[in-house]
Amino acid sequence: MVTDAVTGATSYTGRFIAARLEAGGRLVTGLARGDLDDPEQLASALDGVDTLFNTFWIRFEHGPITYAWATERSRQLFAAAARASVRRIVHLSVINAAHDAPTAYFRAKATVEDALAGSGVTYAVVRPTVTFGPGDILLNNLAWTLRRLPVFGIPGDGRYPIQPVHVEDIADIAVAAADAPAGSVIDAAGPDVYTFREFVALVREAIGSHAVVVPMPVEAALAAARLIGLVVRDEVLRRDEVTELEAKLMYSAAPPTGRIRLSDWLATNADSLGRRWANEMDRHFRQPRAGAGAE
Repeated sequence: MVTDAVTGATSYTGRFIAARLEAGGRLVTGLARGDLDDPEQLASALDGVDTLFNTFWIRFEHGPITYAWATERSRQLFAAAARASVRRIVHLSVINAAHDAPTAYFRAKATVEDALAGSGVTYAVVRPTVTFGPGDILLNNLAWTLRRLPVFGIPGDGRYPIQPVHVEDIADIAVAAADAPAGSVIDAAGPDVYTFREFVALVREAIGSHAVVVPMPVEAALAAARLIGLVVRDEVLRRDEVTELEAKLMYSAAPPTGRIRLSDWLATNADSLGRRWANEMDRHFRQPRAGAGAE
């Protein structure tokens, strides 16, 4: 039986990839964030692995957990894969990663892609847009807010594009990338592009929310998000994330690769959406290290 490795196999995207691989008859070994601290342990864990699926990253910096920290551990992971003679690395990056991007998140993602290209292991890069699906954070917490507040403020004019992609589509694309031509860079993007205002309106209608949705100056929207964050003890919305939306980074210029439409998914899942807050800080910084540090 062929063995593959998945960083964050119990994390959000990682567990869907692991399930796809297991359904295809492959044996999956999981790598947690702690494993990335020891290069020798990493190389040993990757011995005999055919394909490494890497979902390791952080949404935002927190204390000593920085983009530089995550980049260095990514380098160690790729070097360990080379020492273990892993056949292929499938790396999950982000749509429109670039060294001249307006935020540190996207620039760091580009740096990691460069490290992968120089690792000596054949690879493919999968670049998701905005992920949705069961248990996701963005869509769930948007719905949570729309269910509870009388007014929902959209940062700026809300006319910037967003192209959500279902996590199962990402998993399918990632698994297929194991046999794509070496050096492939594949956008994982859903079939529909919305303005952010349309995106919020779609979720609002699906869950039966009566919240009034209004454009709001960016700083006012961020202030409101900080207040919500104090209540839920979480990071709700960051300035860089608004910048990424306004810079039109959250959609792909390539033909869509995902099949699952957000509108169809909402039609059958809206009732359970937003019933509880999905806490990013709990998932990645307050829980034991086993599942932390993966997207």
